[in-house]
Amino acid sequence: MAEVTPMEMIAYTGSRVLQDESIVFVGTGLPIIAAMHAQYTHAPNLLMIYEAGSLAPMLEMGMPLSVGDTRAARKATYLKGLCGVFELTQRGYSDFAFIGGAQIDMYGNICSTIQGEDYRQPQVRFPGSGGAGAMAANCEKTIAIMALEKRRFVKQLDFVTSIGYGDGSPDYRDKAGVMGSGPYRVITNQALFGFDEETRRMKLLEVMPGVTTEEIQDLVGFELIIPSDVKEMKLPTEEDLTLLRDKIDAEGYFLKRQVKK
Repeated sequence: MAEVTPMEMIAYTGSRVLQDESIVFVGTGLPIIAAMHAQYTHAPNLLMIYEAGSLAPMLEMGMPLSVGDTRAARKATYLKGLCGVFELTQRGYSDFAFIGGAQIDMYGNICSTIQGEDYRQPQVRFPGSGGAGAMAANCEKTIAIMALEKRRFVKQLDFVTSIGYGDGSPDYRDKAGVMGSGPYRVITNQALFGFDEETRRMKLLEVMPGVTTEEIQDLVGFELIIPSDVKEMKLPTEEDLTLLRDKIDAEGYFLKRQVKK
């Protein structure tokens, strides 16, 4: 078995989470790779929405490098621009939002705007929402991906960019006027998380083989719900890795990125 990199593990786990005969609104990078892998394997009828305006393109010219790449429009069944695809989500035509972020809290709220308490003079200014804020508000379920690092899994966000379960109250999303059921999965290189139905808090579902639940908790800045039946994450096969490395992201644009220690 070849060594699996953190980015490959995230992409493969993202593929596993996606379901056949569903629609996923993908962001740039690993979400596209995960969705393509799912299409090639267990979910051939998975359809992708791209923010620039396409639904269900045929990716026969290779992996789009961004949601605005013209390859993401080839032979699409729907191509009406940014406003058109976001209207689709508002009408309920997106089962999953697949997004990233810089920080996430225990209720699945995501920051991709700043790091630091002062919005006008932050320590770091990130690219911002793009379409992620609207995707998290309108799509049925939100899947978040990020590397498992304590600076990312925080007790208090510096800024709420993409809504999750808010403060965890049962009616928070309804009162906020957003659609969909909210956060569904958080995919990292070392663990897969879900959310408790009653408390809305983040729950550990799977860990990498050889990694303990205590080690995962040490990388998170808030208390996780850790059930007794945490499973081991499934590793990609040689065929999966060949598909990821040689067919989907052959140039390593996203899969060769490194996780900071």
